[in-house]
Amino acid sequence: MALAQRVHSARFATAARPPRAPRRVVVTKAALQVGDNLKDSAELYRVLKSSDGSTATLSSILAKQSPLVLFFYPKAATPGCTKEACKFRDEYARFQDAGAQVFGISGDEPADNKAFAQAQRLPFPLLTDPSNILRKTFGIPNDLLFLPGRQTYVFNADGKCVLSFNSQLDAEKHVDEALAALKQLVKA
Repeated sequence: MALAQRVHSARFATAARPPRAPRRVVVTKAALQVGDNLKDSAELYRVLKSSDGSTATLSSILAKQSPLVLFFYPKAATPGCTKEACKFRDEYARFQDAGAQVFGISGDEPADNKAFAQAQRLPFPLLTDPSNILRKTFGIPNDLLFLPGRQTYVFNADGKCVLSFNSQLDAEKHVDEALAALKQLVKA
């Protein structure tokens, strides 16, 4: 079932129940899974502000026809997120060698992402996901009860998800997993 259909079904699954006060449905299992295509996302055209002052959509990113790494991090300039972003920075040449685009995504304000990117000398853009809408659409669960989840996705040049990795506590492993997925893409 396509991502948009699963998210739609999850949102409206309570329609057959007796009337209740409206409540918000929160997806707890990642809706975006390996094998899904990012082009099927309901948020393909959502405009995200970048740490470099530009804007981007998933559609415009996919139009470049290259592998894509999206890593969602909880909060800019916190210890775990700094370790993760700096590991992506330190291994960035390997991502470039694989022809991949790398983007970090958080719910932080654009100014906070810009300051974080500048302070850590990040060579890739950080995108702002206002109100964590993209995070919720992808179905990324909160970790440790309240922290926004730390999730990394790798997509092939056609937008097919080839890696979905979640680990709040092992922030640096996201880079290793992404590189291993890209290595498999190169072999294919």
